[in-house]
Amino acid sequence: MRTIVDIPDEQLKGLSAFCRREHLSRAEAVRRAVQMLLEEEKPTSDGFKNAFGIWKNKKVDGRKMVEKLRQEWE
Repeated sequence: MRTIVDIPDEQLKGLSAFCRREHLSRAEAVRRAVQMLLEEEKPTSDGFKNAFGIWKNKKVDGRKMVEKLRQEWE
């Protein structure tokens, strides 16, 4: 897919310098940047899905456990 992106001059200069140093096209550099952004976001959403319901089968009351842990701070 092709898209048009407005990039401020200062960022475009930095991107061009990066691409020359790394021997990359701008398109490839932008694809990599988007991939990095998506990978940063992934743990947050997956982490929630993995943690949801984790106490479901525990024999411990979650609220009592939290209160006990908080008492250790005093």
